[in-house]
Amino acid sequence: MEGREYRAIIRIAGTDCDGSRRIDHGLRMIKGVGLNMARAVVKAAGLSLHMRLGYLTDEEVEKIEKILENPTQYGIPEWMLNRQRDPEMGVSRHIIGSDWDITVRFDIEKMKRIKSWKGVRHALGLKVRGQRTRTTGRKGKTVGVVRKRRG
Repeated sequence: MEGREYRAIIRIAGTDCDGSRRIDHGLRMIKGVGLNMARAVVKAAGLSLHMRLGYLTDEEVEKIEKILENPTQYGIPEWMLNRQRDPEMGVSRHIIGSDWDITVRFDIEKMKRIKSWKGVRHALGLKVRGQRTRTTGRKGKTVGVVRKRRG
């Protein structure tokens, strides 16, 4: 990349990203941004997917951050957002970074408080999504089998 300065670590949306990675894979280091969303953001910003994250200019980083803040304004479809028809605000939005952690934690607390099936499973520390629990997912100390004595 001629005329561009390389940075090993680049800060995007409050997250330190590895500058040696491709743009789409580097953006995945941000919580709440998956591969599809990262590729859509890169396309909306008008950048090449093959470019390395460390060669981005400050203006390009700001543009990526603006797109991540409000993706629908830049032509990213609503179905790609991770919070569609948010129960609290009533609008679709995309949550990234530490806000994502807090939102998920509040959602789980709400499920526990209203005692929904998922909330009860979370409260008991069991599997939530219908997995089997008879043999897998056991926690705690293992109990061995005692051999029978001959005699």
